[in-house]
Amino acid sequence: MPLGGAYCTTTANTGVAVVVPDYPEERQQAMATQKPAPLAIKQLKRSDLVAQEIKRLITEKNLSPGDRLPREIELQAQFQVSKGTIREALKSLEVQGLVTISTGPSGGGTIVEVPLDRTLQFMQNYLFFQEVTIDDIYAVRQQLEPMLAAGAVPHLTEADFEALEHSIACCDPTQSQEDLVSQRREDVNFHDILAAANPNPFLRFTCELINEMIRQLIVFGNRTPQAEHRRFGEANAQFHRAIVQAARARDAEKVRTLMQSHMQDAASSVKRMKGRIQGRLILDADTLRRPRAAPAVSTAATAAAGTKRPRRRTAGVGAE
Repeated sequence: MPLGGAYCTTTANTGVAVVVPDYPEERQQAMATQKPAPLAIKQLKRSDLVAQEIKRLITEKNLSPGDRLPREIELQAQFQVSKGTIREALKSLEVQGLVTISTGPSGGGTIVEVPLDRTLQFMQNYLFFQEVTIDDIYAVRQQLEPMLAAGAVPHLTEADFEALEHSIACCDPTQSQEDLVSQRREDVNFHDILAAANPNPFLRFTCELINEMIRQLIVFGNRTPQAEHRRFGEANAQFHRAIVQAARARDAEKVRTLMQSHMQDAASSVKRMKGRIQGRLILDADTLRRPRAAPAVSTAATAAAGTKRPRRRTAGVGAE
């Protein structure tokens, strides 16, 4: 039965009514002779397929950092591929930060924890191709930093408080002997110490990523008056002292409120000082670190964070 340019028919097998377009006979003939467009299916290299299978092996055997993969010759036999394919697959996993590779008769891969530096570098290089602004960064910080700081309060140890107070002394322009770059970098280290004490790994990682972007990518122009930098540093130090005082009292809600005010003030200061994001890819050399000039942190705090975040050498002046 025609239905406005179509007709209704019933399938022989199911008895279900379907609507079929009522095309002219010429068009139906043309459509019958058309070849379907080829599907754009990406063919994975054999080494990529092997790398996927090794990942599956890691998951199924519940392997942990320090565990060894089967030897190369065993992987060759298991996957029925050449030595070159196995080595290419292992190299791919090494680039991803999942394994380290040793050579020799007993050579092969050892499972490692994915380095935070490498993960941050990948994320920052991804963001290089996005239109990220200062406003974008601080809009997220204003939401996450108060949550992060409040959540860290119950877990801060005396060693953490010593590290926080040392950081304040380094970034306060009224008493610090550090240069301007080191003062601004130490502002961000204060937030890394809080992040390390927070037990939420996803929140911690997200805030550490933002902190690393601030270190590496936010710079101020040479025309920014020194007085503005000093004013910014003094305000940061005052907020940091108040946050530490509230954290020592285990007042998580006060810490949350103070951090909210701190982030709002920092956003205004960075924009007033004409801070900008420099468009560049992060190099391996940018992730090299020098030891943090602060007291050692507690075992409990280190375990919560994985690894304490030492200071980085940076080009330009990172914002708070």
